[in-house]
Amino acid sequence: MQTQSYRVVVAGCGGMSHVWIKDVLKRADAEVVALVDVYIENAQKIKDTYQLTCGIYTELEQAISESNANLVLDVTIPDSHFHISTTAMKQGCHVFGEKPMAATMEQAKEIIQVAEATGKTLSVMQNRRYDSNIRALHELILDGTIGKPGMINADFFLGPHFGGFREVMESPLILDMAIHTFDQARFILGADPVSVYCHEFNPPGSWYQGNASAICIYEMSDGSVFCYRGSWCAEGASTSWEANWRITGEKGTAIWDGVGAPYAEVVAPGDQEGQFLRETVRVEAPFRWNGNTGHAGCLDEMFLALEQGRRAETDCRDNIHSMAMVQGAIESAKSGQKVFL
Repeated sequence: MQTQSYRVVVAGCGGMSHVWIKDVLKRADAEVVALVDVYIENAQKIKDTYQLTCGIYTELEQAISESNANLVLDVTIPDSHFHISTTAMKQGCHVFGEKPMAATMEQAKEIIQVAEATGKTLSVMQNRRYDSNIRALHELILDGTIGKPGMINADFFLGPHFGGFREVMESPLILDMAIHTFDQARFILGADPVSVYCHEFNPPGSWYQGNASAICIYEMSDGSVFCYRGSWCAEGASTSWEANWRITGEKGTAIWDGVGAPYAEVVAPGDQEGQFLRETVRVEAPFRWNGNTGHAGCLDEMFLALEQGRRAETDCRDNIHSMAMVQGAIESAKSGQKVFL
């Protein structure tokens, strides 16, 4: 089978575009044929940095038309994602984009409608799925090692001093970061959210103007409950950026600290009837995945899905459920009520 060639337009030439372009330039099946930015000097800087021979533009439509592109990388700000993805798909291009897929749920739903109508796809960068440890944890749950999951818990406690826009956002933790952990929970369980209750707040000592801490309780489609506890102004005793995980099931518990290898402790075989606390045995997680990690791993999956004519793992029709977890949490926090998703 002949490998398809991808003519790539990069929309958005800010700092994050370097990560995307570096990965694309390593591929034999793709070339950057146009750069787009509202500030033409940004596009020129990227062109010079990577010694590209492509054209630079301020309008996506012109860039696609003149370069005969078939793939757009959307590395713009969230408020621009709807325009970029729908414009690209309507002009015959598939789209790989940064999270979130859109600024609102209404826009996200319309993006899916455009994908259905055009036969093109939007795949969303959820790079934290692409790590050998979380893949092993997913396999541990999928294999039934702990039985049917009943509760999944994620703790996320860090104290980054970003400066800039995050420190003046209304809900910096949930809007800018929590979607990663929410998407991880969906991936680990293989389940989608049904409802959410969220309480967000800004604790003493916070350097954020908005709510930098939150507790969220999700009911999931497999009957389990996902509890998220997080803070972006927690000094000391930090968790990893991947969070700290505990999943309890019928037969035992799975643990992952976000850094090392996950494992489970399950009830030991044999007759333990009448025993107050049952003995357990440790089960190591199976490591079956050997792909690239992080951003490169997700990008590999996006290209492979196009090659195989299927939806990517983070296709917009799947990723909208992760976005719904964010939007639902914000709505619940404002209303003080459980929100059905």
